[in-house]
Amino acid sequence: MLDPVTFARDLIRCPSVTPEEGGALQLLQETLEGMGFKCQRLVFSEEGTPDVDNLYARYGDSAPNFCFAGHTDVVPVGLQSEWTVDPFAAEVKDGVLFGRGAADMKGAIAAFASATKRFLDDGAPKGSISFLITGDEEGPSINGTKKVLQWMVENGEQIDMCIVGEPTNPTELGEMVKIGRRGSMNSILTVKGTQGHVAYPHLADNAAHRLVQMLDALTANPLDEGNDHFQASSLQITSIDIGNPTENVIPGEAEARFNIRFNDMHTSETLSGWIRETLDAAADGTPYDLSIRVSGESFVFPPGELSKLISDACETVVGQRPELSTTGGTSDARFIKDHCPVAEFGLISQTMHKVDERTLVDDINKLSEIYEHILRGFFR
Repeated sequence: MLDPVTFARDLIRCPSVTPEEGGALQLLQETLEGMGFKCQRLVFSEEGTPDVDNLYARYGDSAPNFCFAGHTDVVPVGLQSEWTVDPFAAEVKDGVLFGRGAADMKGAIAAFASATKRFLDDGAPKGSISFLITGDEEGPSINGTKKVLQWMVENGEQIDMCIVGEPTNPTELGEMVKIGRRGSMNSILTVKGTQGHVAYPHLADNAAHRLVQMLDALTANPLDEGNDHFQASSLQITSIDIGNPTENVIPGEAEARFNIRFNDMHTSETLSGWIRETLDAAADGTPYDLSIRVSGESFVFPPGELSKLISDACETVVGQRPELSTTGGTSDARFIKDHCPVAEFGLISQTMHKVDERTLVDDINKLSEIYEHILRGFFR
C-alpha cells in the first residue's frame, strides 16, 4: 500500500519552491511508474521566464481518461525564523502535518497517488487515469499547465474529466467544491499632467487630481449584483503612486493599479471596453496610458456528473455534501476548462502560503478515501 501521509511527508521534504523542481516531480514519477504509469517529463521555456519541469503520466490507453491535476511547486517560506518547525522537515505533531506545501498542495497529490494505487490494486479500469502535474502554478503560470495541455493536444492526449487538488475547504473537509472561478484582470493607469509649483497651480495641471477623478468614475457604481453561480464582480484599487519626494511640487504624472475579479456576466474584452470608455469620459481630454493583463476568464460548470461524483464521495466519507462554489482566486483549472469538465477539491485552505502551513493527518487520509470513491464512481 502507498500511505498518503508518508508520501505527503516525502514530497514536502523536496524543496520545490517555484521554479525549482526540488526532486518532487522525480519522486512522483518514480512512484507512478511503479504503479504502471507511462510518464512524460515536459520542460518548457519562454524568453524572460525560467524553465519549468512538468509531468504528464497516464495509466491505460483507452477512453475515458480521468485526470488528477495539480502542482508540486510551492511558494517561498518567507521568514523562516517565524516558523516553529523546519518548513521542509515535514514534522507531525499531535496529528498535524507541518510543512510548506502540506495544504497547497502536496497533501492532495499524495492523496491522488494513494487513492489511485488502491483502486488499481483491484484491477485495471475500463479507461485511463492520468496525472497532470506542473511546477509553475505558484509562479507566472506560463511554462506549466497551459503548455502541457497544448502538448497533449498536439500528441493526441485527451482528458475527459478532471479534478484539481487545490485546498478548497474553508474550515473542514467536505465543505466546499469549486465548480468555476471568477476571471481576473490587472490594469495599470498612468495619467499625464503638467508639473509645477504648488503656489502657482494655474501654471500646472495636477496629475494626481486627474487620477483621483478617473478612479472615482471607475468605482462609482457596482459592476453587477452577481448571479446564481457567482458573487458580484469587484474592482479593487491596489496601488496609487505619485512618486513625489517633496511637498511643494505639483506632480506631472500619477499612476494607479487595479484588479477586477469578474463573473460570467462579463468577459475581459467587454470589461476592457468599459474601462476605456469610462476613463475617456472622466479624463476630459487628459492624456493617459492604460495597460491591461488578463490572468484568466470566468467559467463555471453547473452541477452535473463531476460535482455529483465529488459530493457523493464526500457524503460517504465525511457525512456531508459540499457547497458548490466559485469563490476565491484563480487556479490552473482556468486552462483545463477548455479541454474537459473540471472541478477543484482538496484540503483545508486556512494555512496555505502562511507560516507553519499545516494539515490534519486524518484529513489527508480521508481525502485519499474521497478520491478513491470518485474513481470508483467514474469507472463504475
